[in-house]
Amino acid sequence: MILEDYDENKEAIINPSDLNEKVEGFPKTVVTCFARTTFKRMLSEFPHRQIAQLSVANLAIPFYELDFKGHKLGFFNSYVGSSGCVAVLEDVIAMGAENLLVFGTCGVLDKTIEETSLILPTSAIRDEGTSYHYLPASDDIAVNTDYLPAFRAFLERLQVSYREGKVWTTDGIYRETLDKMAKRKAAGAIAVDMECSAIAALAAFRNINHVQFFYSADNLDSEKWDARTLADDADLEQKDKIAYLAFEFAIETFEKGR
Repeated sequence: MILEDYDENKEAIINPSDLNEKVEGFPKTVVTCFARTTFKRMLSEFPHRQIAQLSVANLAIPFYELDFKGHKLGFFNSYVGSSGCVAVLEDVIAMGAENLLVFGTCGVLDKTIEETSLILPTSAIRDEGTSYHYLPASDDIAVNTDYLPAFRAFLERLQVSYREGKVWTTDGIYRETLDKMAKRKAAGAIAVDMECSAIAALAAFRNINHVQFFYSADNLDSEKWDARTLADDADLEQKDKIAYLAFEFAIETFEKGR
């Protein structure tokens, strides 16, 4: 398979530093989410200023410094899909980010997981193409290894329920067949997303700190797909609470005592 042709050379023909310069005062800790409504609601709630502009070919992505309880965090609306998401994160790292916290929705492969429930991935099945350019080929990749104990303690202290386990990362969103879903579920996956394994591979390759977590949206553990709270404007109050948790954990983990 061509995806087994991994090249460990750190230098590529085009590198993030060829297109991006270090930005003085760039936030060391960056939080990013995928849901545009949640992103806009957080911007409307907290003081912020635009300090950079990211891009993917035909789309400009504004990057903000956001003030959360006196802490300056980087904040932007992440691109959906492994390839574009990782390309933008490469630019963010090149500009000066050292710590990444990424959160967003996922589909569940276990219908007993309730809507808008927190899910902490412990590993991700690599059913996308991007991660294979950052790490040698393997079926899956560990996620959140350095931060799971701290995240568990954080959520338990706040009495927030959660599930943890393996996720299935795929970039073929319209090819999530019943047979594939059953195989991934049999392999231990409790949820499906589009970026997790690729982000974990990027973080390992670039040697940066990173945390990922999800909140459950649609249900695939059924003969018929159930969208549940997948829509951006569904269950906004709970999604806002999840965003606050992301900011709080980022500060507690990466900023305090720095």
